[in-house]
Amino acid sequence: MIMPEARPVIIPIRAFKRTLFRLQEYSIFVFENLYALPSVWRYRKDTLEQMYLIGAQAFMIVFLAGLFMGVIMSIESGHRLETFGAKLLVGRTTSLALVRELGPVITGLLMAARTGAKNASELGSMQVSEQIDALRAFGTNPIEKLAVPRLVASLVMFFPLTLIADLVGLLGGMFVSDLWLHVDKSFYWHSAIYDLKMKDLFVGFAKPFVFAFFISTISCYYGLTTTGGTIGVGRAAVNAVVVASVVVLFNDFIFTKVVWSIL
Repeated sequence: MIMPEARPVIIPIRAFKRTLFRLQEYSIFVFENLYALPSVWRYRKDTLEQMYLIGAQAFMIVFLAGLFMGVIMSIESGHRLETFGAKLLVGRTTSLALVRELGPVITGLLMAARTGAKNASELGSMQVSEQIDALRAFGTNPIEKLAVPRLVASLVMFFPLTLIADLVGLLGGMFVSDLWLHVDKSFYWHSAIYDLKMKDLFVGFAKPFVFAFFISTISCYYGLTTTGGTIGVGRAAVNAVVVASVVVLFNDFIFTKVVWSIL
């Protein structure tokens, strides 16, 4: 019999054990995805379909997010720099903020919400309706058929989406700096491009691949381990979005602190 005084200690221990068990299951799931990557050619139609659903259909939301990020950054930084007589540097601050941080992170968070919820809810519905068991009964590996196409599609499409957010943000910042701050377009682009270093581009363009890998694998893992009927599907979708978003921010910290220091 457990004494009442011991329950506050036992509950966190059990939660910690469940977390470790989840982490172990996820690690095995990631290994199975990597091992099954050669099967992507066999399911290339599924991969192309997921590329359309994950990438092409997300174009508008990424476009608008990048546009508003660039406009806001130009307005905020431009007004601050104008007080010091340095408003010509608005292009530099906007490009550095977009390429290194805002572009990849905002795109990653949007995709964690959109793609994460999509993958978890789709696969979770298949899991609770026993469609996954039916695939196994017919000799089809669910990871090869369902998870790997989503992983490859995310790895392929997240980078161009991030690039779109960066370019649209820079264009929005250019129009704002020209119309409201009266900064010539040539000065804006010179400041925006000249001050970008190779490590800025490396950090900004490497993040989408890392974000895509974790968002896809986390959401597919939660989807394929769904239990509890329709309520479980909703719970899996919420957990996938929350965990993927936290992992995106954590990986952004790793790139900003560790990789930046190494380079």
